[in-house]
Amino acid sequence: MALEITDAGFEELLKSEKPIVIDFWAEWCGPCRMVGPLVEELAEEYADKVIIGKVDVDNNDEITSKYGIRNIPTILFIKNGEVVDKQVGAAQKSLLTEKVENLLK
Repeated sequence: MALEITDAGFEELLKSEKPIVIDFWAEWCGPCRMVGPLVEELAEEYADKVIIGKVDVDNNDEITSKYGIRNIPTILFIKNGEVVDKQVGAAQKSLLTEKVENLLK
């Protein structure tokens, strides 16, 4: 299951050795509800290799502002504390899987 990421624990999370995938979403966002189950599947499939989490933009202004998130869903791919890739809008699982695999290279 995807980790629920909040403003409070975010800086500690960035120190992780593992790559991080963050799904920025909101309850009221239709495309977010389409992407959500795919993110959950990826979280299960890559549980040992990648930290995959979700940020509710309505409740976590700090993280949302830090990365300049203006459209949701936005998925950030972070390696060594730096954003190395991003997906804005709904996407197919195959594309998201490819981006996760690229994080592991």
